[in-house]
Amino acid sequence: MVAKGEKYRVILVDDEPVILRSLRVAVPWEELDLEIVGEARGGEAALQLVHELSPHMIISDIRMPGMDGITLMKEVLAENANRLFIFISGYGEFEYAREALREGAFDYLLKPIDHDELIEMIRRAKKTLEKQMENDKLLHSVQVLSVLARERMFAEFIEGNQSQSHLQHMRWLENSELMQDYFMAVIQLDHFMKLNEQWSPEERRLWLFAVRNILGEWSMARGALTMFPFHGGEWVLLFPSTLTSQKEELGSDVIRQIQLYTKLSCSIGFSQTVAGMERLSEAYQSAARALYQRFYSDRAGVFVDQPSRESGVDREAKYPKHLEAVLLDSIRTLNRERLLSALDETKQYIEEQGFSKEAAERIIVELTVVMFRQYEQMNLLSEWSLEGLLQELQSLETLHEMIGLLKTNFGRWISESRDSQFKENVQTVIAKTQEYILSNYHKDLSMEEVAERADLSISHFCLLFKQVTGYTFLEYLTECRIEKAKYILKNSHVKVFQVAPMVGYQDPRYFTQVFKKVTGMTPTEFREVGA
Repeated sequence: MVAKGEKYRVILVDDEPVILRSLRVAVPWEELDLEIVGEARGGEAALQLVHELSPHMIISDIRMPGMDGITLMKEVLAENANRLFIFISGYGEFEYAREALREGAFDYLLKPIDHDELIEMIRRAKKTLEKQMENDKLLHSVQVLSVLARERMFAEFIEGNQSQSHLQHMRWLENSELMQDYFMAVIQLDHFMKLNEQWSPEERRLWLFAVRNILGEWSMARGALTMFPFHGGEWVLLFPSTLTSQKEELGSDVIRQIQLYTKLSCSIGFSQTVAGMERLSEAYQSAARALYQRFYSDRAGVFVDQPSRESGVDREAKYPKHLEAVLLDSIRTLNRERLLSALDETKQYIEEQGFSKEAAERIIVELTVVMFRQYEQMNLLSEWSLEGLLQELQSLETLHEMIGLLKTNFGRWISESRDSQFKENVQTVIAKTQEYILSNYHKDLSMEEVAERADLSISHFCLLFKQVTGYTFLEYLTECRIEKAKYILKNSHVKVFQVAPMVGYQDPRYFTQVFKKVTGMTPTEFREVGA
């Protein structure tokens, strides 16, 4: 409502100059941290000032020539109900004053003006404005947290992390929309890694923020169910199946919009149609498969995942998911020997299936992309180029050469990553994140923020943090907050509801629930036992 450091703005309205002068001089505006931004001698002039100066408070005579105070108030409150009116009325105008209160006035004062009474009334009005500002901030925080929770829950489902609690939480996020048929679009900025190297951290935030705004407005206008960022340089959109026939049009349009407003190029992959929240991961894999096609075309564009058209062949059944899992786990654990062995198994699998060169190349390219993305998510990439590797793969003629190239490159990258990753002891990195949590537990601390402090991807940070501390991030943060709360309760007389925000909980009821879950007692019971 008012920015930090700014004063609440006040307009004075009265047709008698002596009254205006008295109000201006007799009230300690500076001491009250208020500022008179305008004066008017009639309702019409006051309304103009309101439009120009956006005041928080209007102190006005109730009876004036032309537009009276009550009419003025009705006009102003219709535009912004949070503005406060204090009326000054004569003894014979009591009925007007009562009407003003019914219509929404904060209070009224009878003439002749008792300035002490007026000052006290203004103090109360200011407190009301401050309360409104706190409520506005709280509402904004709740809305932001709701959006973040929604995005995080979608991300969990896309990554395949589904639990019964997730399913229950998702019911209030998307109880109906995703129960019907829908399809997913995944948008990726082209050459994102190269751009990421060129951008400063601030430039990166600004560019990604700009793309997100463009996609947010565009998706609402084009009937999308939701839109949110997923990985760096990547956004997910969900559409109702009624728009299935418009995939090419939708894709081309969003690419044009991003190119027009940011000059950045991107590609978009559309999934096949699915239904149900639990199939978000399947939809993402389908859209990602569609995006693999851009590496064949070597250009930005719209790509749509289609059911396999190979005669008598089910492409999904032939893709070696079991080998993909082994390869990804080898990268996550930086196990070079296991990776090389899994690539040999991949070669053997393709030979045994008798794939054509085209089919074999498609499987190898898909494996290469998902393996590279695992490196990307772990923040282990250096000067490595996915596009260069894919181009080299496609220039080779035999399966032996293709597998040999992957073994050479990925084997070398694991060795380099293993060497660089342990230059700084993992224990030291996690210890630094623990110190950061201990210093910032009272804030709205996110896993993303702490992982960024450790210069790790979220998935890699979670893995290392659990290995070193034995806790998940949320468990550790909760333990830290409750320990601080116990200390405050034992060593001070701060009220329980005041303790909650001091340790990072804005909702005292939720704080009490968490405290009891951890300690077996409510905060009040704990204080009484420790007394």
